[in-house]
Amino acid sequence: MAQMNMIQALNSALDVMMERDPKVLTFGEDVGYFGGVFRVTDGLQKKYGLKRCFDTPIAEGGIVGVAVGMGAYGLRPVAEIQFADYIYPGLDQIISEAARLRYRTAGEFTSPITIRSPYGGGIYGGQTHSQSPEAIFTHVAGLKTVIPSTPYDAKGLLISAIEDDDPVMFFEPKRIYNGPFDGNHSRPVTPWAKHPASEVPEGHYSIPLGKAAVVREGGAVTVLAYGTMVHVAIGAAEATGIDAEVVDLRTIWPVDIETIEASVKKTGRCVIVHEATRTSGFGAELSALVQERCFYHLEAPIERVTGFDTPYPHSFEWNYFPGPIRVGSALRRVMEA
Repeated sequence: MAQMNMIQALNSALDVMMERDPKVLTFGEDVGYFGGVFRVTDGLQKKYGLKRCFDTPIAEGGIVGVAVGMGAYGLRPVAEIQFADYIYPGLDQIISEAARLRYRTAGEFTSPITIRSPYGGGIYGGQTHSQSPEAIFTHVAGLKTVIPSTPYDAKGLLISAIEDDDPVMFFEPKRIYNGPFDGNHSRPVTPWAKHPASEVPEGHYSIPLGKAAVVREGGAVTVLAYGTMVHVAIGAAEATGIDAEVVDLRTIWPVDIETIEASVKKTGRCVIVHEATRTSGFGAELSALVQERCFYHLEAPIERVTGFDTPYPHSFEWNYFPGPIRVGSALRRVMEA
């Protein structure tokens, strides 16, 4: 086992899969010689050559389109979109081609592609480098959408995504690339070396897609979260002293409804946390699922703690996304209801 931050774990996953399977390759803007804006692909071009790790033009539709073609003819491409905010020009290729290829060809062709992208706030990137568009992709039949919260999960989930025969959207919370948020609003991040999930095997291992993890046991209220918000939720539970059970969804679609249902039926309360905008965010779908399946077990209305319905602010980003104060207030409300 090695101590890794999330960047190193993702790099290790790519390295393991490129060494293991010559059909795996990676490309995108600045991923080759430069090693990516966040250095996730650092060293891969030098090790595997220009044909398996290369730079592309600034053309997201082209990046995804090339990946779809490669996947249809037997390769396993890992395409990087430099920031999730840049993914919109590639939506037609993702939705109309990658997600529907298996269906429209009656299984003759598949789309075993992985689209990686850093997402979310926390680095003062402003409105064009901080968006959280994950809910868009959960609406599309044929896509899987994955968001890890720890280095260990990031590596195992990325390996599973690359090995999957269908397209996977893999969003990486850049706010915790180098370490988990300590749960106290604007304090610096804690190094991953102090976090148990920084212990990452150096070789091949996988974590099944579509399986959530209960990362904090509790009996009073269930908190559903993913990515950075997992750490914020744990921080809020510890700060308030409320016996909250925190469920890290890991794969937001297909979502692990069995784990969610079991937790909410045990606790009788539910708080949902994500940093994307509130309206039509994935929390709305989670709320509907919990209401449909757990109605007679609920002892309080379901709470959502989210980003606001505004463009992502630069100067006030610490007020924009949920912190332990807002999550803690929601926990108290459901306990008092």
